Amino acid sequence: MKNRMLQKIKDKKAQVGILGMGYVGLPLARTFCAAGFQTLGFDVDERKIRMLNAGKSYIKHIPSSMIRNVLDQGLFKASGDPRDLRACDALIICVPTPLSKMRDPDMTFVESTCQTVAKILRKGQLVTLESTTYPGTTRELMKPILESSGLKVGKDFFLAFSPEREDPGRKDFTTETTPKLVGGYDPSSLKVAVALYSQAINPIIPVASCEVAEAAKIVENVYRCVNIAMVNELKMLFDRMGIDVWNVINAAKTKPFGFQAFYPGPGLGGHCIPIDPFYLSWKARQFGMSTRFIELAGEINTSMPEYVIEHVAHALNTLKKPLNGSKVLVLGLAYKKDIDDIRESPSIELIELLRKYGAKVDYNDPFIPNTHKQREHDLGMKSVPVTPASLKRFDCVVIATDHSSYDYQMIVKNARLVVDTRNACAAVRGAKKNVFKA
Repeated sequence: MKNRMLQKIKDKKAQVGILGMGYVGLPLARTFCAAGFQTLGFDVDERKIRMLNAGKSYIKHIPSSMIRNVLDQGLFKASGDPRDLRACDALIICVPTPLSKMRDPDMTFVESTCQTVAKILRKGQLVTLESTTYPGTTRELMKPILESSGLKVGKDFFLAFSPEREDPGRKDFTTETTPKLVGGYDPSSLKVAVALYSQAINPIIPVASCEVAEAAKIVENVYRCVNIAMVNELKMLFDRMGIDVWNVINAAKTKPFGFQAFYPGPGLGGHCIPIDPFYLSWKARQFGMSTRFIELAGEINTSMPEYVIEHVAHALNTLKKPLNGSKVLVLGLAYKKDIDDIRESPSIELIELLRKYGAKVDYNDPFIPNTHKQREHDLGMKSVPVTPASLKRFDCVVIATDHSSYDYQMIVKNARLVVDTRNACAAVRGAKKNVFKA
């Protein structure tokens, strides 16, 4: 069975199924198509299926022309029918792993997807999870569900974990060139998974187990979460001391060793850093331990939107205006610059807080013309234009995302007040008396 699967992979006759056509699954499907593999994109969202089969992309950095190209070559199709997955030799799961309101792992999507796979699972298939999760998920959660099919891992099918490392908007690394960790449930599963991924991604890094791969991805995100919390706390401290934290960081990073620059902001965004560290906190409690660094970092990072609102109120006070009733424009809805991803974006919480305190809020984002309903939020807003005339209608402009396309010189010149959470106005020439950093 193993040798037959390895030969199919080598000959590029293995069909790959990607379950979940979001910010992880769609780039991965593109990668396998580029390597010459027949690829099925599976999703329960009928809108995504219709768009993909029509050659249309819904993700900014995946051009529609690419989708049309692989459709024309017969390398790709999208489907919402689980029966189509049975023809696939490899099934790669790329579904969300959010948190519950109590900050516990919400494994609903992984569980339901594994249940779908169990119904169509056949001998010889490889099942891989890419969703970031707690150590033990592959062995403790996935394996029992998949084996409910009557098939046994290591004997009838292969099982592996290979964490996604997508970073939307990044130019120096792509899905194809970002080092890929692979942990197998058993030696045969590892060999098959490494063989498959190595056909499309370079380099591949085999690790000792699924648990090592799961833990490695969590550690990557904990590292970033804790360091960002540290600079966010330093920002608040240095603000009280009258010191510009960005100047401090720029000075510190001139040291060629022993320091890596992290930057403060209005809060954490994206699917990984605000969420994944708490998966490890939850798992640690099962072993009678508390993860104090993670909890403290979460406390600091989740407090940043309120800190920004305080600075908006302070800025408005200089005009003798209360926050209640003021017109505020939030620039940038995406969680970071030059992308269209709003998952866990602090901009959304900023808007909700501003509304809570009585402000009249609009937003602009060149990549997000309309908001859409999310699991926890439904803003129901449309992006408004940013022009000299439109800026004058607002009492305050909050720079929440520092998109490269914004003309900050024009914004500072025409806005009554600017609250800059990203140091975006640092390069603006001339007096900036109307700019407040937060």
